[in-house]
Amino acid sequence: MFLRRLSFLNENIPSRKVYPFSMPAFKGLDTIEFKNTVTFFIGENGSGKSTLMEAIAYKCDFNTAGGGRNNYYEVPSSESALGDFIRLAWSPKVTNGFFLRAESFYNFASHIDSLGPEAYLAYGGKSLHEQSHGESFLSIFSNRFGKKGIYLLDEPEAALSPTRQMALLKIIRELDQEGQSQFIIATHSPIILAYPGAQILDFDTSPVSETAYEETSHYQITKGFMDNRDLYLRKLFEE
Repeated sequence: MFLRRLSFLNENIPSRKVYPFSMPAFKGLDTIEFKNTVTFFIGENGSGKSTLMEAIAYKCDFNTAGGGRNNYYEVPSSESALGDFIRLAWSPKVTNGFFLRAESFYNFASHIDSLGPEAYLAYGGKSLHEQSHGESFLSIFSNRFGKKGIYLLDEPEAALSPTRQMALLKIIRELDQEGQSQFIIATHSPIILAYPGAQILDFDTSPVSETAYEETSHYQITKGFMDNRDLYLRKLFEE
């Protein structure tokens, strides 16, 4: 494990009453300790998962629109609102890695195209635009990941079928067992979230808190729906 701790630079924060510091997940939050090589950020949209993920990417010198340290391109609204207000503690520090941002993946794929065919070698030898959305994501996971580094994934399930979500779990497992990779993943997927032994941080609490897989709404709602589909649908449609 490389990234050990994230600390808020409280002395530099102008006010806890303004965005993004006013978000409930960040109130009273001084530090986050990373306890495992795989950490999940969970919570509703707007809870702060992506905001903190972008801040970590910014401090790693990754492009906050997606990519690694050497991917230079611009996307509107891809700046980090928290990047200058956190500190990362490493042991040891790594400079290799990748930030997958599902929201701006199209722009990243266009950036790779602009570099010419030689750039495709790091992504399976084919333009990401010439693959399906799911295939292009798996091309990155299979070809771009693997070196000693930290990998930040913001909602990777956006392009993945359930079968391909399980393929991602296998890739994470293989890299995790090699002891050369650390993953921080923001997800809504109960399949991806099931990775064994992972640390799960809940952004729907104030402040962010650690939870167990079976205690997440992702698990409880999905299991409840699958076990009692007719009941759930009847109540839903009657409201």
